[in-house]
Amino acid sequence: MRLTAVVVLAFAAAFAQDAPRSADSPDLGVVQKIRDEAFQNSKVMETLWYISDVHGPRLTASPGFDDAAAWALERLSGYGLQNVHKEKWGPFGRSWALHAYSLEMLEPRYSLLNAVPLAWSGNTSGPINGDAVYAPFIQPQSRMDLAKYQEALDKYEQQYRGKLRGRIVLLSKKEDIDPLSKVLFQRYTEQELADMAKAPEPREKVEVDVNHLVFPDDPKDAREYMMSLPASVREALYEKRSELIGKRNEFLRNEGVAAVLTADQRAHEGMVFAEQSGPYQAKYPVAPPIFIVTGEQYDRMARLADKHIPVRLRVNLDATMSKDSVDTYNLIGEIPGTTKPDEVVMVGAHFDSWHAGTGATDNGAGSAVMIEVMRILKALDLKMDRTVRIALWSGEEEGLLGSKAYVKEHFGDPATMKVTEAHAKLSGYFNLDNGSGKIRGVYLQDNVAMRPLFERWLAPFHDLGVSTISIRDTGGTDHLSFDAVGLPGFQFIQDPLDYGTITHHSSMDTYDHAQAADLIQCAAVIASVVYDTANRHEMLPRKPLPKAETKPAVAAGGQP
Repeated sequence: MRLTAVVVLAFAAAFAQDAPRSADSPDLGVVQKIRDEAFQNSKVMETLWYISDVHGPRLTASPGFDDAAAWALERLSGYGLQNVHKEKWGPFGRSWALHAYSLEMLEPRYSLLNAVPLAWSGNTSGPINGDAVYAPFIQPQSRMDLAKYQEALDKYEQQYRGKLRGRIVLLSKKEDIDPLSKVLFQRYTEQELADMAKAPEPREKVEVDVNHLVFPDDPKDAREYMMSLPASVREALYEKRSELIGKRNEFLRNEGVAAVLTADQRAHEGMVFAEQSGPYQAKYPVAPPIFIVTGEQYDRMARLADKHIPVRLRVNLDATMSKDSVDTYNLIGEIPGTTKPDEVVMVGAHFDSWHAGTGATDNGAGSAVMIEVMRILKALDLKMDRTVRIALWSGEEEGLLGSKAYVKEHFGDPATMKVTEAHAKLSGYFNLDNGSGKIRGVYLQDNVAMRPLFERWLAPFHDLGVSTISIRDTGGTDHLSFDAVGLPGFQFIQDPLDYGTITHHSSMDTYDHAQAADLIQCAAVIASVVYDTANRHEMLPRKPLPKAETKPAVAAGGQP
């Protein structure tokens, strides 16, 4: 190469370094600092260890949640965040704390059973012995076909009234367990990510008469039908279904059952998946002691009892439950902005969990990552125009309750679409809640204008597998609370790993199933995106403000 060419290239390189970045392009110098801090000085697994191993399960409004929350607030303050506090909301429902439990089969042969009580179950008042009775409650194939659920409940009450006193009821229908054939641990393939990046095929909007809902019998079709309904209708149906489960539990308690055992299609190979026994609100009667039992052991008892071979059990459940509904809280902390401190960028994850495991992947992982994001930004002393705020939510597992309360208090009410002044000051919200898999991209939540921004901001992380931008919506977590009032809210695409097959709501949701390298990557990606959002000249683009959705009343037959 001639000397003149070398000089020209050197001059061009120097000019490129000094040239101003184009609008919305990431500052690669800052990206490098964030990656170095995230990869070389990570505290994310240490944070997760404290949340999950030390403090354990964090059921909303429980002492376990309180202890973990106190530790998290101290952690945030120790990292130098300001305005670190609990922000109360409520009323939530009853508090419930588990102290001791056991389930044993005494006859025909002794066996210590693998079981977990469902949350908000009542006590046994000490160990009790009782005979099992196989009395399955046959639910409709579609869980949300409430008219059929009511019919099934009426039939059940008629069939078993006066026959259950003092018995331990096997409530689920026995089912053969298929040999395990699905992949337990999975990362997205390039083809799967490419398919995810494609927009869904346009469909003609199907008008739904909310006064005459007809659910398909096929479970998959029924789920699609359910998701086609307005959010307000879905919420009303969920509440009505909870009420019907409360009626079922009230019937069982009034009949004098000693306890109730249930199975779950997810619970096999020694795993137990445990959520709630029924409504957690104080206006409903307390459920009898209800346990979920791993499938193989449940089916053995059901087969024996169904053949009239005596099955004698010993049950013990010691839990503390409040009589009345209690308030609870979210956790908040901030890094104040420099030139636009009244404008805010939010990151968040739900801090609560179920109680069978230690809530490591759902969602200690997301909480640990977001705490780590704040640590990185503060440790690097990055100057950010806007305030960056972290929120760790409670009540997510019961229906996004903590984030809904926060959004309603600070930004707007989706029922009326009356928004506050702060609504105009929130640039966007970023959420993490799909296990411990690394980030592969982001869901745009149908916000087309965000595509070019994410394309630029995620480009420096293509070498870490972050490349997919999907126009699709994704549900089931707290970004929906922001999206419901027209605020930009996003959930990242994550590798599924074993989240949907093993850990989600199960006794295996423990620290051992968290992937360190993946969570470190998540923290780096989100910290960079947050930095870009906080320093963008304009706030993030928004979709049109949604229409107000008043929640309809649902009649006894399950129709709004």
